[in-house]
Amino acid sequence: MAREVVIGACPHDCPDTCSILTTVEDGKAIAVRGNPDHPFTKGRLCVKVNDYQNRVYSDQRVLYPLKRVGPKGSGQFACITWDEALDEIAGRWKAIIAESGAKAILPYSYLGTQGIINGLNVGDPLFNKLGATVCERTFCDSGACTAYMMTIGHTPGVDPESFVHSKYIILWACNTLSTNSHHWPFIEQAKRNGAKLVVIDPVRTRTARLADWHIPIRPGTDGALAMAMMHIIIKEGLTDRDYIDKHTIGFDELAVRCEAYTPEFASAETGIPVEDILKLTREYATTPAAVVRIGVAVERHAGGGQTVRAIACLPALVGAWKHVGGGLLQLPIWAFPVNWAGLMRPDLQPESMRVVNSWRLGPALTDEMPLDPPIRALFVYNANPMAMVSQQQTIERGLAREDLFTVVSEHFLTDTARYADIVLPATTQLEQEDIMFSWGHLYLSYNNQAIAPLGEAVPNTELFRRLAKALGIDDPFFFRSDDEMIEASMDWSSPVLAGITLDELKQKGYMRLTMDAADSWAPHRDGNFPTASGKCEFKSSLSEGGNFVVPLFRQGYGGDQAGEPVDPLPHYLPPNESRRTAPALAERFPLSLISPKSHAFMNSNYGNLPAQVAQAGEQQAVLLHPEDAAPRGIGAGTPIRVFNERGAFEAFATLSADVMRGVVVAPAGFWQRSNQRGPTVHALTPPAFADLGRAPTFSDMLVDVAAA
Repeated sequence: MAREVVIGACPHDCPDTCSILTTVEDGKAIAVRGNPDHPFTKGRLCVKVNDYQNRVYSDQRVLYPLKRVGPKGSGQFACITWDEALDEIAGRWKAIIAESGAKAILPYSYLGTQGIINGLNVGDPLFNKLGATVCERTFCDSGACTAYMMTIGHTPGVDPESFVHSKYIILWACNTLSTNSHHWPFIEQAKRNGAKLVVIDPVRTRTARLADWHIPIRPGTDGALAMAMMHIIIKEGLTDRDYIDKHTIGFDELAVRCEAYTPEFASAETGIPVEDILKLTREYATTPAAVVRIGVAVERHAGGGQTVRAIACLPALVGAWKHVGGGLLQLPIWAFPVNWAGLMRPDLQPESMRVVNSWRLGPALTDEMPLDPPIRALFVYNANPMAMVSQQQTIERGLAREDLFTVVSEHFLTDTARYADIVLPATTQLEQEDIMFSWGHLYLSYNNQAIAPLGEAVPNTELFRRLAKALGIDDPFFFRSDDEMIEASMDWSSPVLAGITLDELKQKGYMRLTMDAADSWAPHRDGNFPTASGKCEFKSSLSEGGNFVVPLFRQGYGGDQAGEPVDPLPHYLPPNESRRTAPALAERFPLSLISPKSHAFMNSNYGNLPAQVAQAGEQQAVLLHPEDAAPRGIGAGTPIRVFNERGAFEAFATLSADVMRGVVVAPAGFWQRSNQRGPTVHALTPPAFADLGRAPTFSDMLVDVAAA
């Protein structure tokens, strides 16, 4: 009996990027567990992946190419060969290009896998070579990243491991225990060392229950709180003037801007008592080594970008960057020298190209967005838009078009794949090689292939090699091996990779970037911000370029990057949909709905698998405050209908005072077919973008709830 343990890395869109060990016996993976040697993930896996082998061997896996034999959406398919599938795809695409041009083809992808060679950008070179419509990907953190770069540049910020030295920790819109759980031990250690933990969130989450202080806040009003904190810091002389004078620009203009944002104003907006706003600000400003960890949710409303602009100014105002464990943590991904241009190949794009944002898929596939030429072919990989994108009815109507040729590469027959004409079998992480960055720690990771692909599944890298061959492309770039792609994926001359070799990385599975140790990490003690000025820019120089999207989120760099002029100073933009900004709408739909990440699902991953569904609930549950439920005749477990003018979905009520009055919570990730009777929560989500980075406004919506 041959047995070995193979080291790899979790593939998911999660900050933790866990090191995993797969036990393989006679070619079969029999167990997946965490790697106890990894300094950050330390041997524990979350509920999403602690039985990953069951995902690999699920009887629901798509293991062979499939061709639709029933109506679109019926899920009726027959097996075909890879040659038949490739011939049909290439033939249809060539005909469409000849008749309508390559812009009639739309690729659609996101982070179904976070691997560098199999993930976000693996298909970009091929579609750029064809001249297809560019799908701009701004689902997650694009607004926050834009704002962050406008203020302090592409810095990794505070090392997550340095939190053990923090003395005042604010988790802002961040449910660490559910979405960044391996960071929690470092926060716990800080608490044992005397740090105070504050959580700002509309919901008393798992994380908030363990905090020293939970501050409930109305959805979408975080910017008012951040601006008021700056008002108080400046007015009460709590600033670090030496740090401001040496390492910031625009302070005088910021001080004038903040005058209007009084604690009383912020209290009326946020629902936080004035005395709590004052207490929070004074404690934060007067505690050395104060740190803020922002979550993705902080950007998911109309003013999300300016909210992050304001929060990003706070550490420089009080000199928090001078201390180990002080400053701001958003995405350490900026530390990784990924060769994005080499992965995307924007140089292959034609001079004239068309951009469609991924959040606009429904309109792009229908007459709601007139396009010339219209989209005639859709290629989906690493994504399940039918479950996770707004305007679901419009998407469904578009996918149901008989004249739309849709191809989906997938593990399972997702809500999206059921509408495909061709479904292609994709490998799981155990069946492929990859190299992994992290947006939650500073370790580069390698995923060694543990088992041979099941059935006829192929990695995304091989999928696009086969497509290039079928299309008659002869450029050697498109036929590089996985090893060659991994070698080219990073700038190995970067100082942060000094001493790191691919051979050692493969053998060990992970290596820390060559940077200061967490115990001495204070990258901006003396300024050195990666901005145009080299300083924290309270008044942003990047604002002159207008509203732009960080290149990381684009399928290339061409096209119109700029938009309307952006105010160079941070300010507060209220939600689009609230009692204060839309009183007439609030009369009809008086509750604010937020759709945070699920504890058991990773976006829509695992929404069909038994262990995770058992953890999340067989059907969607919605959290309501008892005082919102009672007048509606809703009790615990009552079947309910959540609705607004955009749509409705069915769920079951969970009652708790852990959520603010006037707020309802519906975790995302449920599938329409597997565990939902009809649409998901995103049928109600507005199609509007936030103020920066064309970020979606997932949590800026008014609804009502009724017993079903």
